[in-house]
Amino acid sequence: MSKSGTFVVSFFVFCVALLAGPIEAQWRGSQRDGIYPGENLLDVWPEAGPERLWFAEGLGEGFSSAAVTADRVFVTGMTDGTGYLFAFDLKGKQVWKSSYGPEMSTDYPGARTTPVVVGDRIYLMSALGNVFCFDTNGKKFWSVDIVKQFQGKKPNWGLTESLLVDGGMVFCTPGGPTVAVAALNRHNGNTIWESKGNGESSAYCSPLLVNHNNRRLVVTMTSKSVIGIDAETGEFLWRHGHVTDYDVNPNTPLYQDGHLFTFSGYGTGSQKLRLNEGGTGVEKVWAQETLDSQIGSAVLIDGFLYGSGHKNRGWHCVNWKTGQVKYTAKVLGSKGNIIYADGMAYCYSEKGDVGLVKLTPDAFEVISSFKIDLGSSQHWAHPVIRDGRLYVRHGDALMVYDISAK
Repeated sequence: MSKSGTFVVSFFVFCVALLAGPIEAQWRGSQRDGIYPGENLLDVWPEAGPERLWFAEGLGEGFSSAAVTADRVFVTGMTDGTGYLFAFDLKGKQVWKSSYGPEMSTDYPGARTTPVVVGDRIYLMSALGNVFCFDTNGKKFWSVDIVKQFQGKKPNWGLTESLLVDGGMVFCTPGGPTVAVAALNRHNGNTIWESKGNGESSAYCSPLLVNHNNRRLVVTMTSKSVIGIDAETGEFLWRHGHVTDYDVNPNTPLYQDGHLFTFSGYGTGSQKLRLNEGGTGVEKVWAQETLDSQIGSAVLIDGFLYGSGHKNRGWHCVNWKTGQVKYTAKVLGSKGNIIYADGMAYCYSEKGDVGLVKLTPDAFEVISSFKIDLGSSQHWAHPVIRDGRLYVRHGDALMVYDISAK
């Protein structure tokens, strides 16, 4: 792209960004790193678990997390092959339910992606590759079939990307030979830019926005790589290999101080990458095979990474600087997802255990735990914390617990 063309795109993006509202809720918290704000949360739970304030059933099949704002809870589900976006108030009353069309009805059927709420707009993507914009009253504003429009390549288990929004843009990953990542105008769905394809399909990954030395990057994982895209222009900056069985790379990368952490299951493990000063390339710092989370992600706390394994079952602690594995804890089903708030980890195992865990480089100490007793199918949805409440989705059911210290 010419310098004048880059200036026009950047100026347009800046103007559109002025119209953007605040991000109210999105995948794995405000920075997509699994760390939630919260103070005065319980440091131990009653024996039966924290008080359940309310629950909702009838969501249908799905694995998406709840998107929680100051006054609403949004979640997706599928019934009889049709996807729905649900809205509840904070007392559990269903406010509305809107259909968004066909969903994934084979190969672990159900809605995949967590909605992102920006101002008075909600954005989500079906597993079939349709991107939607609704308002917070359930009215659909626009939709784009990214598989059709960008000659995308739908992976085996559907597109599971929880969309990334920044300013006036919605980023999505069609994958395939033509377009790797695309930016849509969040107000009307029009294409702002397309990054060139690298021939790889989307790999179930929800992208991360990285601010690195005054350059904004969209970092995501395609079927055999982690890639970096200039967020303003769509320029494809770099790729670094990350190959797994079945081309599965679902975990959102983590970023800190000029470094990226990418990780996947199937025994592939993880690696730490260093971005160069301009963000135009990366080099590997270390790699290890123990922390091989399949879909459970990880958190970075005080210089240590914590997450579960896939083949390497257990909850692992890894030194961020060196890649050294500090320990493996065989507790809480030894596999699941993890988030963090107010000095404690919240782990949701694939066997249905929810644990309150104190993390240190020396021990993975389970303080309290309880079993999820509602819902259906796999325990894959990641929990959410907001305003002293823990939201856990299990298939057909959404449960809300009071974790605030009275």
